[in-house]
Amino acid sequence: MKERFIKKTHYLDYQFDEPTDIKLGFTTRENGLSPYPNHRFNMARYISDSAHHITHHQNILANLIGYTRDEWVFPIQTHDNRIVEVTSEHKGTNIDELTDDLHGIDGMYTFDSHILLTMCYADCVPVYFYSEPHGYIGLAHAGWRGTYGQIVKEMLKKVDFDYEDLKIVIGPATSNSYEINDDIKNKFEELTIDSTLYIETRGKNQHGIDLKKANALLLEEAGVPSKNIYVTEYATSENLDLFFSYRVEKGQTGRMLAFIGRK
Repeated sequence: MKERFIKKTHYLDYQFDEPTDIKLGFTTRENGLSPYPNHRFNMARYISDSAHHITHHQNILANLIGYTRDEWVFPIQTHDNRIVEVTSEHKGTNIDELTDDLHGIDGMYTFDSHILLTMCYADCVPVYFYSEPHGYIGLAHAGWRGTYGQIVKEMLKKVDFDYEDLKIVIGPATSNSYEINDDIKNKFEELTIDSTLYIETRGKNQHGIDLKKANALLLEEAGVPSKNIYVTEYATSENLDLFFSYRVEKGQTGRMLAFIGRK
């Protein structure tokens, strides 16, 4: 399958089949101010970095993608499966500084235009949802906990139109080099999707898990046509020249920003 995320300065730009009012992308780690280890484009305010760096990076991205910072919305993610509908009233939430607003939210959707949904990642799976006929966009954050909690199915519960009209993009995340133990493997085997399709046993208490594949399988099981689901080949744990990886860099790293908006 042809890669749809095209590298541009500071971010990967998703290429749609036809002209669209939707902007969908994922930032890279290149050419910033943050010390991870140096000159990196960190987008997270919640780690040890200068607030000035984050604001500067936000301004750069805003100019590149055509969404001013006061149109952005950012939740406080907690690796859960809570979903919220956001509206124009939420614009600017947690952009200049972090607050208690939208705390514990790992999935958002909106039917409003001129609003940019954003979340930070560094191995977890960004899952983008959109439907041009229905003026709908959504974004979910699926680490192993969110995937096990089937956050993508929680997102689908809020979709009140035919899944034929829904398109989903699974963005850059860790490859199956991400390893889990027996306890976590057993949890995933409780799900109704076939775990052998996305978990590979490599040794005693040692299993590689493909979270991108797991989320795609969950979406298909819920009724989303496979032709409507795109999965990128980009892997955060493999492409360290482009991406931060929490697991590979043992937590001492920055975060990328996934974003989707509709004009």
